[in-house]
Amino acid sequence: MMRDHDSPGLPTPHKTASAFTGDAVKSYLEGPPRQVPGLSSLHRMATMLMAERTPDNGRVLVLGAGGGLELKAFAEAHAGWTFDGIDPSADMLQLARQVAGEHSSRIGFHQGGIDIAPEGPFDTAVCLLTFHHIPVEQRPEILQQIRRRLKAGAPFVVAHMSFPQDEPGRSMWIDRHIAYGAPDGGDPSRQENARTAMRERLHILAPEDEEAMLRAAGFSDVSLFYAAFSFRGWVACA
Repeated sequence: MMRDHDSPGLPTPHKTASAFTGDAVKSYLEGPPRQVPGLSSLHRMATMLMAERTPDNGRVLVLGAGGGLELKAFAEAHAGWTFDGIDPSADMLQLARQVAGEHSSRIGFHQGGIDIAPEGPFDTAVCLLTFHHIPVEQRPEILQQIRRRLKAGAPFVVAHMSFPQDEPGRSMWIDRHIAYGAPDGGDPSRQENARTAMRERLHILAPEDEEAMLRAAGFSDVSLFYAAFSFRGWVACA
């Protein structure tokens, strides 16, 4: 997890880290819109893709729900959907409650990992800006647990950082990501700290490896729907 919210361009410190508390939580809402190109459009696209196969009274699983930005967007778009939001951080879940506001009555908040999620079956699932914080060796089990909680043919929408991992491509994309998050330049030492954090703490895969992992977990019809600088998003079917 990335906890230095003051570092320009640092990858969005999401939702998967139980130590994400205090001032880091308060400043979280400022990070994603600055660091993720077209964040509101990503939420809209995800909502549209989920709605293609989700009924008006659909049940939605949201992994990495802390912060509540996507929960709020989905709930505003579909008044009949109910949600189960999963996140390891109690503070981030509390923030999600605040952000979701009046929609919180339709949301179940669950502290922990995917293993504590309700069994479902769910009509759809989504995981945004989270998987690049999860070690690669843990992802297959998480993806399999998501899939088995979904109805047959249900959509799964996922988006996070993904770019080539061979050099010099990897270093180039890290530099681009840092620069995008700090359009005014910023403190060079803070930018270097952000580069080091990306190299050492994030778990980023090339797009082709992301797609292969989804298929290996049993998802089909894997399709790229979002490509914005250092981020990629896919929709797949259970």
